[in-house]
Amino acid sequence: MASVFGHSMVGVTLVKLFASKQTRLLLLLAVASTILPDIDVLAFNFGIPYSHPFGHRGFTHSVLFAIIWALLLMWIFGKKDKVVWFIVIFLSTISHGILDAMTSGGKGVGFLIPFNNERFFFPFRDIKVSPIGIEKFFSEWGLQVLISEFKYIFIPCILLIFVRFIFQKSKKSIY
Repeated sequence: MASVFGHSMVGVTLVKLFASKQTRLLLLLAVASTILPDIDVLAFNFGIPYSHPFGHRGFTHSVLFAIIWALLLMWIFGKKDKVVWFIVIFLSTISHGILDAMTSGGKGVGFLIPFNNERFFFPFRDIKVSPIGIEKFFSEWGLQVLISEFKYIFIPCILLIFVRFIFQKSKKSIY
């Protein structure tokens, strides 16, 4: 998996790109949604193996889970901007699996669970897989994770936010 920092940056970026009215609640829930899929690590405590549909990188990393979660939050919180809420929360949630499928470790991501239990990786797998646990993160391994995330997550996100800012600024100067 990518680290909590890499996942969170994607949520922040999506709010900046899609929400003209950037509420704190949407920002908080977008960031939480980028992290939420890893709740499945709790499955290990119940003896559920990695390869099980409810194991790590299973159902909570799937497209169906992202749709259900986005619909739920849109219905509860997206009173005026339902489409924006759905888009931001869906993309935030599914981004977790996308980033995990680009990491150097693990056993793949179950994007299509429950319809297909196959696990997938993308051809690009240069994001260093983050260790599970805080103690292991504060190590040489954790530093390598942060460096790879800076290159492959933070820089692209910052560039997207910058382009959006320039586009908005040029749009205002025309009118």
